Amino acid sequence: MGILWFIFIFVSLIGHGDAHGPESCNHAGGLCRVGNCVSGEYLASYCFEPIILCCRCLLPTTTKS
Repeated sequence: MGILWFIFIFVSLIGHGDAHGPESCNHAGGLCRVGNCVSGEYLASYCFEPIILCCRCLLPTTTKS
């Protein structure tokens, strides 16, 4: 019976709110992180709301020619 509750909670976290998943985050140039974004990044969306965040860099990366 306990495993059924675990599965229910996991499925509800995946389908909750504005969670787009890691593929969408990576495609948009972000990284999925647990807890908080690191310095120099901002919260763009969620990979799995509310635990795993999709963080993107504040400044765009530039390449030298």
